[in-house]
Amino acid sequence: MTAVEERMREPLEKILPEMVTEQGLSHTADELGVSKATLGYWLLKLGITVRRVALAPGESLVVKRVRT
Repeated sequence: MTAVEERMREPLEKILPEMVTEQGLSHTADELGVSKATLGYWLLKLGITVRRVALAPGESLVVKRVRT
């Protein structure tokens, strides 16, 4: 975990939400050089929630991050 943070030069709490949203779980795990199980464990440990949304043709979704 710390090795990945050092390589990415950012804390995982900051980079994982954006990476998973933009690239998906499998590609994020591949890019970080870890298994999907390890990525899932890190997300759970860091309290990062991943949700899936199904959209009909022509629908779009806007993600709004509210920082407290």
